[in-house]
Amino acid sequence: MPRADGNKDRGKEEDVRHATSLIAEIARIVRLEKGLTQEDLGGLIQYTGSAVSAVETGAQPPSDQMLERLEEGVGDGRGIFEVARKYVLMEKYPVRFRNFSKMEASAHMISSYATLIVDGLFQTEEYARALIKGGYPPVPEAKAEELVEARLARKKLFDRDPTAMIELIIEEGVLTRPFGDWDVMRGQLLSLVKDGQRDNVTVQVLPRDRGLKGSYAGDRGPMKLVETEDHDHVVYLEIEDEGILVSNRAKVSRLFQRYAKIRAQALSPDESLCLIERLAGERK
Repeated sequence: MPRADGNKDRGKEEDVRHATSLIAEIARIVRLEKGLTQEDLGGLIQYTGSAVSAVETGAQPPSDQMLERLEEGVGDGRGIFEVARKYVLMEKYPVRFRNFSKMEASAHMISSYATLIVDGLFQTEEYARALIKGGYPPVPEAKAEELVEARLARKKLFDRDPTAMIELIIEEGVLTRPFGDWDVMRGQLLSLVKDGQRDNVTVQVLPRDRGLKGSYAGDRGPMKLVETEDHDHVVYLEIEDEGILVSNRAKVSRLFQRYAKIRAQALSPDESLCLIERLAGERK
């Protein structure tokens, strides 16, 4: 069974690499159609000719920003490079997260319960970088930066049209567990407050001492609940580098009920943002 799973993951990685190669070939064809050298195209999109060459030869996948500029500079309104962005970003995610990443980007509603770290959708660049670089096993510098870029790209969900409703319930202990240094953590806390003030976002804190009240629903670990673009309901669970997508209706219903209980035991949104501000030193 492990061997079959490994082959399946490798197949997914190869599919994504093939997609990236296709995108690189399309970029080369478009450039030649327009009679541009690699230096010409680089100047047009504010990159060096060597950066364009690295993409066309497959030595370096295009960044999200480069694809945006290709769409603006030579896309001619066809949307080719805009569509390509989601496939290139998928290559930068861990295999376990790739299928869910597409679901997340188009979801009507995301409800997350975080117990160890700030949910990736809410992470600042500095917090994400400290977390990724400090993990084990360590990842090469270039790969770490790819992961940071991919994680930050998920934030487009906050401003997507049509609007997605986003909820986060976070254990109080996460708010006092720093990564990088305390300045990084303070920036992360203030970012949570800012995100929690959006009309389509709710942030709540589950108090550290909730268990003293005799009822504590959050002891089974983190989860992410999703209402998909087709109005189906699924749950994504992740532990020790394994991602599990739960779609069985009975299991999903039980997890949604547990989440509802956790939400009922958490502080109100206003109380939660006040607590986060106090922990950031912004409120007495």
